Formats: sequence, C-alpha cells, structure tokens
Amino acid sequence: MRVFHCDQYVLPLPPGHRFPMEKYRLLRELLLERGVLPPSSLTPSVPIEREDLERVHTTRYLDALWTGTLSEAEVRRLGFPWSEGLLQRSRASVGGTVGAAQSALEEGIAGNLAGGTHHAFPDHGEGYCVFNDIAVAIRVLQAQKRIQRAVVVDLDVHQGNGTAAVFEGDDSVFTFSIHGEHNFPFRKQRSRRDVGLPDGTGDSAYLDVLSTHLPEVLEAASADLLFYQAGVDPLAEDTLGRMSLTHAGMRERDRLVLEAAWHRGLPLVLTLGGGYAKPITATLEAHVGTYEMALSVFR
Repeated sequence: MRVFHCDQYVLPLPPGHRFPMEKYRLLRELLLERGVLPPSSLTPSVPIEREDLERVHTTRYLDALWTGTLSEAEVRRLGFPWSEGLLQRSRASVGGTVGAAQSALEEGIAGNLAGGTHHAFPDHGEGYCVFNDIAVAIRVLQAQKRIQRAVVVDLDVHQGNGTAAVFEGDDSVFTFSIHGEHNFPFRKQRSRRDVGLPDGTGDSAYLDVLSTHLPEVLEAASADLLFYQAGVDPLAEDTLGRMSLTHAGMRERDRLVLEAAWHRGLPLVLTLGGGYAKPITATLEAHVGTYEMALSVFR
C-alpha cells in the first residue's frame, strides 16, 4: 500500500494555536514503529503545480496565496497565518492526494497521511483548509482521462462544505457526508447526500445510518474511484466533535467503507481529516486504526 506524506514541510504556527500540526509526523512515526507500514511503502509528497490547482481554485485566490496578500478577513476564515511554509505544505498535501489517487487506480488502494481538506472553496479557504485536495485530485484524473466518475465518502464530523460546493450540479461526482448537524460549518452546503446527526450520537446510531446509506450511495454513484475522507473527530474524546463514537465504533465505521469498496472492486483513496483529541494519543490511535483496517481488508 503506497502512502504519501508531507510532514517534512514545516508550517510555522503561533504558540498556543489549536491546530495539532505535529500529528502528521507523529502518525507516520507510529505507523512505522508498530510495523503497520514498512518504510518502503512511504513516499514523500510532491507539491502540486499551480496549473492543476487552477482546475478548482480561482486565479484571484491563488494569486493572493502566491503573493501573501490574503486579507485579514481571509486569514481569520482560514485559521492559519500566511507564510511561504503554509503555501508549500498545502501544495504538498494536495500532491499527496493526487499521487495516492493515481496509485489507487493501479494498486486498488493508496493513502495520504494528510489531506481531506474539505472546507476549501474555489475562491477561499476556511476551517484550516487551504486547497481542496480531493476536488483537485478528481479534476486532475478526469483531465487525464483516467476516471470519468468519482464518489466522495466524507465521514469527518464537520460537513465537507467546500467539496459539496465544488461539485454541486456535477453528476460525475457523488458527494456523501455524514456529519454533526449542529457543528461547524453552521451554514451547510448541499452534497448529493447529506445526513446530519445530533450531538452525542454514539456507535449504534452512527453505524446504522452508515450501513443504510452507503450501499445506496455507491450504487447511485457508479464511480471509478472512491475518496474516503476518514476524519477521526467523531471520536468521543475529540474536543471539537461533539459525538460519542468509541475506538471500536470508529474501526467498524472504517470496515464498512473499506469492505464496501473491496467487494465492488472499487479503488479507494484514503485521506486524513479532523482529529482534535486531548491528549493527541487518542487521535493517533484512531488514525492508526484506519490504516490497520485498510490493510486487513485490502489484503
């Protein structure tokens, strides 16, 4: 299983910033330490070229990022201060998802130890998401004639509003989101299928919803490639999630998605997403669990 990573790019953040940037390096190290992934499976991500970002993002927004001229309001909405490191790391994160998508088409499954930045819109970033890596990867592969149709299964606790907006009205991409109804973003976009769940939702109710909708989504999508945004913030320990899934419930969530793809012969791209547990070990365990399940299913 080829897995891309970009934690070699440093994003400078002010002291006390709530985004857990260190989790990307720690996750890679933990996957290696436990023998979940061998070193040979890891590939450094290559920063995406601007011309490919232009398949999704507007010229004005990209100009502002390249020149460091985002407005104060745009910086607040994004949640990160601008820096050259922000630009390079964000480009590498998208490059990792594009690389994983290309590898998945050849090998059945591949992953990116970053990505899942589903709050990025064509003309702005928000919620710690600079570029929409999944949207860019889909457009790149469509332009290369390697896929015609894609499905995005987004199980981050926060709706993938940017991804939904990019593909609204595009029948070639089916966007499916299960998220916290009353959590960020407070103004939801329209995915092809949205399921909003109440605060405190636990394993049983969550898994029932996923089991009901996932087969219908995959049948309707008739996709060539599945992008799984496997955010781990539905975990009970997460400080921003407001749901109550256990680690066992998260593993079952992953199993349902991965086995559905496996049985259909549907190539799958695995990206990260949210995870804000304190201590961070709970977030890391959940991400590791996703990779353990992926390797168990795609054997």
